[in-house]
Amino acid sequence: MINELLLSGSVVFIFGMTLLSYRLFGRAGLYCLSAVATILANIEVILLINAFGMEQTLGNVLFAVTFLITDILSECEGKRAANTAVFVGIFSSLFFLLLSQSWLLYVPSKNDVMMGAVAEVFSNTPRMILASLAVYAVSQLFDVWLYHKWWAFTEKRFGDRRKFLWLRNNGSTLISQILNTLLFTLLAFAGTYDIATLWSVFLSSYVIYIFTSLLDTPVLYLARRMHERQLFSASD
Repeated sequence: MINELLLSGSVVFIFGMTLLSYRLFGRAGLYCLSAVATILANIEVILLINAFGMEQTLGNVLFAVTFLITDILSECEGKRAANTAVFVGIFSSLFFLLLSQSWLLYVPSKNDVMMGAVAEVFSNTPRMILASLAVYAVSQLFDVWLYHKWWAFTEKRFGDRRKFLWLRNNGSTLISQILNTLLFTLLAFAGTYDIATLWSVFLSSYVIYIFTSLLDTPVLYLARRMHERQLFSASD
């Protein structure tokens, strides 16, 4: 039960911090959070846990919040801002990959007690980050593109730009997450786990993404409302 409580708490915390960072720092706050979430997710994803009756990797919630970030930016700041967040995530991951691998090249002091543990963790990181880089770039850029395609469709069909936020949010994220989950599971874990475990990881990851996508919809509405209030206040 502890894993379920921790995962539920992490969803509340991460989504709450996303709103807070946008409230305090605007789009710059979301760019920073995108970088942090991408790096931390690449570390978390090497851990397998059991929760809600499924075997799953950690990092799913952090990966999910990057889609929320691009959806907030798409809705409130525009397509260019959303794509910028994607490129910030890619750059941050590359920076972290190169820096973390350089740590393993050092010759530790005879008094060092941590190099072995660091090497054990980060020797597995390159494949994860390279896999997530490729998948992140493809799925996130696709998500931004699809978000605006849904937006153009609903605006043309119903003549209202503000309506159907829930549709463009879930319609883009749920489709993009299939691509994201499938590609990442294969690139990151094929050859490491057996087929049954790969299927379990894929299925559990996508189920989590379904829930996080549905749960982040109210957060997106709140972010838009907050943004519009700030614009209204600035115009007074």
